[in-house]
Formats: sequence, C-alpha cells, structure tokens
Amino acid sequence: MPMKNEIGVITPLKPEGGELQRVADLGLAVCQLVSWKPEDWKPETAGRLRGDMAWLNVRAGSFWAGWPGPRVWDFVQGPATLGLVPPEHRAMRVAALCKAADFAASLGIRALVTHLGFIPENPGDPLFAGTVAAVREVAEHCAGLHLELWCETGQETPVALLRLIRETGAGNLGVNLDPANLVMYGKANPVDALEVLGPVVRSVHAKDGLYPTDPMKLGAEARLGEGRVRFPELVKRLGGLGYAGDFIIEREIREGDEQRRDILAAVGYLRGLLDAS
Repeated sequence: MPMKNEIGVITPLKPEGGELQRVADLGLAVCQLVSWKPEDWKPETAGRLRGDMAWLNVRAGSFWAGWPGPRVWDFVQGPATLGLVPPEHRAMRVAALCKAADFAASLGIRALVTHLGFIPENPGDPLFAGTVAAVREVAEHCAGLHLELWCETGQETPVALLRLIRETGAGNLGVNLDPANLVMYGKANPVDALEVLGPVVRSVHAKDGLYPTDPMKLGAEARLGEGRVRFPELVKRLGGLGYAGDFIIEREIREGDEQRRDILAAVGYLRGLLDAS
C-alpha cells in the first residue's frame, strides 16, 4: 500500500486515448481506470497506457471492469441482472473478468475491481454458494497474475460481502469501499460499516449520496459533502484503522464543465479532511 493517502479520480478507458491526460489536467497523479468493453482490452492499448503513465507520472491504482449481459441498476430487475449472482450470466462474466485481469496485469497495476451483485443474505441460498464459486475462480486467476481482486460495495450488505470473502478462502480478496453506494442502496451507514469491513478495505470511492426514500428506486448521488455519507467521520475512522490507500473521486454525471468543477471541489474538500485527520 502507498505510505500515505492519495487523492485520485475515476477515468474511463478510451480507445482514442487521452484518459490519463485528463487526470493530469485535474492536477492529480492517481486514477482508477474503468471499462465495460472487453474489445478495448488489447495489448496495444496496455502499451499506450504504460507509456502515458510514465510520461505523465500518473499511477493507475486499479482497473475497474464491467461484465457482459443485461444490467439494470434498481431494486426490481437488479437482483436478476447484476454481477456474478445471476447463474445464467455467470460463465460469460467470469470469462470477461479473467480477461480483464489479464489486461490489468499487463498494465503492471495492483488490482482488478468489480461489482458482485445482490449477494444473498442467506448463506444457505444456492445463489450464495454459486456466487462464492464464481468469485473464487476469478480470484484464483488474479492470484496467478499477482493481482488482488477488490469487490466494490453496492448491492449487498457489509455482512454478506464479508461472509462471501471469507467463504472463498482466497487471500487476495479485498473491498473497494463505495460509501455512497451503501447509502443509495439503503444497505448500511458507511461509518458503522467499517466495523465490519474496515480490515479488508483496500480502496475508497469518494462519492456521496442520499438514502432511497422511494423504496423502488436507488437514492440519488450528491456532490461530495452534500449527501449522507458523513465524510469527516468516515475519513477519521479510516485513519484510525490505519487505512493508507487511495481516495478515488467518482462523480456520476456527464463529463463536462459541471463534472470538472465538482471533482475539483471534491479534491479541495478531501484535502482539508485528510490534513485534519
């Protein structure tokens, strides 16, 4: 792990390039690369990115990979479409994540990150055992490449996620804590969730959000510091746990002037919290 917390930003992988220049233009030196398109995970793309990282002095701390098939980000169709939980999509998604791991390893970065889906609360549910087996397969592939596999919080409770991590028996599994997702899915208070997940948190998304007061829809995302995450307490608690990883800013609105302003404001907000912790 880095010796001190660094602030970075999520940046989508772009076939035409320029994604790391965007990071540098924001005055940052860390990012989490994101891609949903396996056709873009090519050796020549990896070569270009390695050159850009060296030239711009930008570190990609991890690679967030999506998976093929349907995906609906809600409480109605989400359980049947998201992650490695739906059995009809597992095989192709495991294959895609293994391909993503190959790409991440070729970049020389530390970890592969993804969502696992609505992990069942009941460990006796057949969907739970099947998901554990699928995650174990991806984790073993990552281990063979000297990569970690980080599970982003979102559709599951912290207890269900920790249970799955332990059941896999894989030593290279960790958590990409997205505190806003815990709020927006109504799964946990992010600060208290560290009582469960704190020791396995490897990366943090700096994103804020609101609780889902309409129980059929996710809560809304918010600008950092304007939602219900309680970032001052979260940063302090993480510091007390010895967390030395990255804070990766995620602002889920269209790229443009507003997103850039919000990211820069988030950088200043986080720096103030980190300096005070």
